[in-house]
Formats: sequence, C-alpha cells, structure tokens
Amino acid sequence: MKRKKTAAHANHERWLVSYADFITLLFAFFVVMFASSQADKSKVKAVSESVREALEHGEFSNAISVVLGRGKHEAAVAARIKPLPDARENPPPPPAPPPPPKTDAKGNPTSPPPPKLDANGNPTSPPPPKTESRPGELHPADLVKSLDTLQHGLAAELKSGKVQLNLEERGLVISLREAAFFASGDDAVAPASFPILVKISAVIQALPNPLRLEGYTDSLPIHNSRFRNNWELSAARSVAMLELLRERYRISPARMCVAGYAENAPADTNETEQGRAHNRRVDVVVLSAEGLKVEPQATPQKSPATTPPAAHPAKHS
Repeated sequence: MKRKKTAAHANHERWLVSYADFITLLFAFFVVMFASSQADKSKVKAVSESVREALEHGEFSNAISVVLGRGKHEAAVAARIKPLPDARENPPPPPAPPPPPKTDAKGNPTSPPPPKLDANGNPTSPPPPKTESRPGELHPADLVKSLDTLQHGLAAELKSGKVQLNLEERGLVISLREAAFFASGDDAVAPASFPILVKISAVIQALPNPLRLEGYTDSLPIHNSRFRNNWELSAARSVAMLELLRERYRISPARMCVAGYAENAPADTNETEQGRAHNRRVDVVVLSAEGLKVEPQATPQKSPATTPPAAHPAKHS
C-alpha cells in the first residue's frame, strides 16, 4: 500500500535571499562612495596652493584654470577679464559743460584771429613773454667775465697785494688795501693809485650793477684832530672813494652807496701787523642779483596834491 505524500510546507525564508542581495549591493555602494572620497591628495594640495596664490596676487581665475587643465589660451583670457565697476557704488562724474563762446560787446560770437604766417605761408610761433628785471640783475656769468678781466688787468697789483679779488654770493668784491690807496689815519685817496682805479672803473662802467663801498679799519683805536674813532675813519674813506669814482671816472652816484664797519668784520687777524694791514681797506662790491635783495629799494614818490586855499567868510560891515 502506497503511502500518501504529505503536502510540502511553504518556504517563508526566501526573503533572506533578496535581503542578502540588497545588503551586498548596499555594501558595494558604500565601497564606491568611500573609494570616490579618497581623491588624489597631491591634486588637492595643488588646488589649495593655487587658490592661496590666486587670493594673494589677485589672479584667482588664472591659477584655477591652469590647475584644472584648461588651455593656456582660455586661462590667459580668463585672467584678463576684470569685473566692471558697479555704477551704483562709483558713479562716473558728470561731463564738464563746454566753455561759453566768446562774444563781443554786442553779444555776437567772435571767432579766434587767424594765425600769423611768415613769407613762406607757415604759421609763426608767438614771441616768448617778456620778463621784467630789476636794475642791476645780471647773470652770474657776467660777473665771472668781469672777474677774469680784472685778474688779467691787475695781475701785478694782485701779486704785490695792493688789490684782492673775490667772487662771492653777494657779488664781485674788489678789496683796495690801505697801503696803496690811503695814508695812515687819513681819508684822502693817494694819486699814485689812480692808474689802478682807471682799470677798475673801466670794468665797473661796463656793468649796470649797483656798487657798495665798504670801509674797514684794524682794531687799534684812533683819535686825532679829524677822526674821533674808527667808525668815522672807515665811513670817511668810503665817501672819499665814492666822490672820486663820481667826479674823476663819471660813475653815477645813483648806483653807489657807502658803509663804514670800523674794526668789525675783519678779513685777517688783528694780532699781527700784516693781518692788521689786510684789515685796513675799502671794498668795492659790485652787487649781484642776490646781493641786491638786502639793499633798500627806492619807491616812487608821489607829488603832493595841491589843495585850493580855504575860502574866508566875507566880512559884513
């Protein structure tokens, strides 16, 4: 007798197969995600360095383009592109209005005068503006030339020590030593010095510069029947030289002024006889433009206005 087969039970564990497949796929997904997160560290470092360099030097787009492998042409173009300024933040200044046209007295517009033409029909340039200069202002080269002339003409006198020449900032200084031009304690100019003064006055007359005559003495006090002190002696010698240049050599007195310094501002020491002899002198200073700045300038005098006589009230008898 055959045994009756029992019915097979339903398998309720088949979901485990699907679950295992899902877990396998999920594991593969996480493996892929983990693998993709592990980027090339060297490339990441290069990108970081490029970003830092671009931020420091203002070339962000150019550096990123090079690291990401863009073409050189595209990187150069990207580097040259600059953002336009925001018009709201920095609005452009309004254009300046055109200058109004020139008009004549009647209000009609005037046209500019035609340019002047030369004989060949070419436009001529306007002459340079004229500059006013004060009397006596000369280029330093003029005084240098005068110094050279005096050095050649007074070579013997310079060698013997009768005259000394110096070109200073205030002008050309011609020192006339007392031994050759004045007697001791006197203000009269010695006639033997006239040939020297002829050479000096010839150079002075060729220049328009003002002259300053300065008298100096040594430190030894003087007191005689004519001069009470060195101040009077130094000033008197300056005046005597001025009168001689005016009368004998026709130099305008308007160009000259005098000063007496006595023993002040010595040129040498007063401890030796030779030094004191150097200090007894009259300096003829041909003033330069710089020296003129400390000189008083004459101001034009206005003629006094004539006022009509006051009217007297009529007397009634």
